[in-house]
Amino acid sequence: MAQHPHDHDVHHDHDHGHGELGETELRVRALQSVLTEKGYIDPAALDVIVDTYQTRIGPRNGARVVARAWADAAFRKGLLEDASAAIASLGYTGRQGEHMVAVENTERVHNMVVCTLCSCYPWPVLGLPPVWYKSAPYRSRAVRDPRGVLADFGVTLPADTEIRVWDSTAEVRYLVVPRRPAGTEGLDEAQLAALVTRDSMIGTGLARPPSGASR
Repeated sequence: MAQHPHDHDVHHDHDHGHGELGETELRVRALQSVLTEKGYIDPAALDVIVDTYQTRIGPRNGARVVARAWADAAFRKGLLEDASAAIASLGYTGRQGEHMVAVENTERVHNMVVCTLCSCYPWPVLGLPPVWYKSAPYRSRAVRDPRGVLADFGVTLPADTEIRVWDSTAEVRYLVVPRRPAGTEGLDEAQLAALVTRDSMIGTGLARPPSGASR
């Protein structure tokens, strides 16, 4: 069962913490260098693992799920009713994606995902979590000031749009189905998938408009 979205009426004025994210990345690289020098890890093997999750088991999988939901009403219905089964029917299964819930953006509701305790994330459909998703500033502000966080990502929604923030856990992970851009009626699934961004499936972004169209 899906968890209830967070109440987000409390607002917060801290910035998004981009400087802190840079420091974290530097620490990770330094640790990788030390472990490589000591022979504990093979950089080539690590590159293969990272590439696998960033490309083959990455956001492209989630984009295909969203595109199918946009193009196929029956699949969309099944995805919203039982996301785990619908996603598995396309062949996307694996660790960190066993129990999935899909939440759909509409004209009146915008969904956003966070993991307030750590960085639970649906690897089979979104790949590796971005550094900012794991950061303390995002994890706290997404709940307290979701509109402010969206503004940091360049997303401005109408004042009457309800924002629902969903907290991923070790038991349940979420996939946001972004709104289908206008002017895409004649596109096939591959063309639709190209419009789906990773951030739009987390809720911190929107799907791209088709070439030559405006948002």
